[in-house]
Amino acid sequence: MARARAHPVFDPAGHDDALRTVLQDLRTGRWMAMRALLADTTAWWQWTRRTQVLAAAAAGTDVVRAWLAEEPSSVPATVMYARVAVERALRAHRDGHRRTHELWVEAWDASDTATRTAPFDPVPWVCLIALAQIDREQSWAEHRAAAPEPALPPGPWGLLAEAGKRDPHNREAHHRMLQFLYTRSASGRLTEAAVYAHRAAGAAPLGSALHALPLYVRAERYRRGAGRDVALDLYWVSEDATREARHALHAWFDHSPAAEHSPLDLNHLAHALWGALRFPDAARVFDALGPYCTPAPWSYRTPDPNRAPEVFLQARARSHAGVDGPGTST
Repeated sequence: MARARAHPVFDPAGHDDALRTVLQDLRTGRWMAMRALLADTTAWWQWTRRTQVLAAAAAGTDVVRAWLAEEPSSVPATVMYARVAVERALRAHRDGHRRTHELWVEAWDASDTATRTAPFDPVPWVCLIALAQIDREQSWAEHRAAAPEPALPPGPWGLLAEAGKRDPHNREAHHRMLQFLYTRSASGRLTEAAVYAHRAAGAAPLGSALHALPLYVRAERYRRGAGRDVALDLYWVSEDATREARHALHAWFDHSPAAEHSPLDLNHLAHALWGALRFPDAARVFDALGPYCTPAPWSYRTPDPNRAPEVFLQARARSHAGVDGPGTST
C-alpha cells in the first residue's frame, strides 16, 4: 500500500490541499488566496482549524496586518488579526520574551474586538481561552470563574461556555482549556486535566474529536516523566490506557468523516493504539493518516526530538505487520 510506504512529512495542512496551496501564497506575503479560502469555509470545525494553521504561518509576517489595512471592515481579516496576535503572545510566553505582557494585552484587545465584530464566531472566544494560560496567577477575573463541578479548579470557564454557545464541542476550545489546566500542575499526574478530559469526552456526541482528549493527557503525563517510573510497555498497555485508545477509536474515528480528522488527533490515536499493542486498529489509523506525521507524541518516545519521524516509521511498520494476541481487534 502506498500510504504504508510513504515517507513521513510535517505538514500542518494535512489532507487539506486547498489550505496547503494558500499557505504557499501566504509565505510569499500574499493574502488574496487566504481571503478567498476563508470566504469558502462554512463549517465551524474547518474555519477553526484553517484560521489556526494560517495564523501560525502568518505570525512572523505582516501579511494579515496588510490585509486588514486594505479592508478594515473585513470580518475574516479582523478574526485573523486576533489569531495572529494570540499566536505571537503565546510564542513570546513560551520563550520568556520581555515583551510577553505587552503582546498579551495586544492579543486580548484584538480578540475582544473580534468577539464584537464576529458575534457568532467561536474563534475569538477560543483566542481568549488560549491567552488564559499566560495568566499563571489568574489575576484576571475571567480566568478564575467557578468550575462546572467541584473536581475542577476555577478557570476561564465562562470563555469556554461562550465558545460552546457558538460551536458546541469545539475541538480547539477544549484543547486550549486543557493547556490552561496543564499550567496549573507542576507534577506529572495532571489529575485535574485528566478529570476534565474524561468529562469533555463523556459529554461529546459520537464522531466528536473530543473523545481523543484523554489520549493527550496520557501522552503529556508520559512527557513529564510520570510513565517512566514503570516499564514502558506497562504504561501504555495498562487497562486504562487501552480503554482510552479503544474509546477514541470507536467513539470518534469510526463515526467521524475522514475530512474532519485532525492530523494531530490521528497521530495521537495511532500512537495510543500502537502503544497498547492493538496493531490492526493502529494500522487502520495509520492508513487514514497517510504521511502526515506530527512531532508530538512521537518525540516523547525518544531523547532526541529530531528522531520523531523514525519512531513514527517504526510504529507504522510494526502496526502494518500485525500480530495475533493482544493487538487483535475486537
